[in-house]
Amino acid sequence: MAGGLFALLDDVAALARMAAASVDDVAAAAGKASTQAVGVVVDDTAVTPRYVQGLAAERELPIIAKIAKGSIRNKLLIILPVILVLSQFLPIAVTILLILGGLYLSYEGAEKIHHALAHRRAHREETPAEHLAEDVATESVDENKVIAEAVRTDLILSTEIMVISLQTVDHEPFLTRTIVLIVVAFLITALVYGVVALIVKMDDVGLHLVESGKNEKLGRGLVAAMPKVMSFLSTLGVVAMLWVGGHILLANSAELGWHAPYDAVHHVEHAVADATGALGGVLAWLTNTLISAIVGVLVGLVLVALVTPALARRSGEVAAAH
Repeated sequence: MAGGLFALLDDVAALARMAAASVDDVAAAAGKASTQAVGVVVDDTAVTPRYVQGLAAERELPIIAKIAKGSIRNKLLIILPVILVLSQFLPIAVTILLILGGLYLSYEGAEKIHHALAHRRAHREETPAEHLAEDVATESVDENKVIAEAVRTDLILSTEIMVISLQTVDHEPFLTRTIVLIVVAFLITALVYGVVALIVKMDDVGLHLVESGKNEKLGRGLVAAMPKVMSFLSTLGVVAMLWVGGHILLANSAELGWHAPYDAVHHVEHAVADATGALGGVLAWLTNTLISAIVGVLVGLVLVALVTPALARRSGEVAAAH
């Protein structure tokens, strides 16, 4: 009897060790998968704060919370089932999804550059009355429209995050893949929208410090720094779009059998690593990143040239219909 009890306890201990190892494996896989998607995560974090611009300060956090809930729904109810089924029964479709995502990111990055340049020209040509009209227009914000637009954008970026994460664990059993991607969904959403909430409230923290007199110098510094931080994040988001988009296109074109472009990048990368000694690894990575960004820009500009006239024609047709 005692022997049977000890044997049972040994079995329970063995199962506990296996469960602990499985948890460690899932955690490690989720961390690795999240790291692989870091470029899109940066982009998602940089893009989101603009959706709460023009809102009353007390509405910023509730709107961010609603966007975060929409993001979780996107990941768990739409993206996760689709990519798991595709990865199980039609793996090449996942690669095609990645390429489509790479095209989208390249287009978005290039379009933001194009829009910024066009807006700068238009801004210089505006009259003071037009400036005032623009300022008045931004005072009225439809929260439901803001949330819907943000969740739509999140659907694209979350798809990229989840598919890139899936690539990292595509060799794992189906159940492990599922658990890892669920962990990634919650981890990335908490990270992105936690950072976004922190960013958009930092100026309020600064104002509180100034008004309370607790640390007026730090408060004024925070208030003065936030516009620069937002500008930096916006630029970083565009760079991340182009870099990640270009890298996805290069890597997954090779997956589909077109190896020449990515082989050429690897050749340059290895040449830089061999020629630069101790800093070879860092400089090789920077080389790969720079070439990927250039590819993203070139592909994106081609897509902007093709898509912009079509969108303009469609807008004209809609306006004429009304």
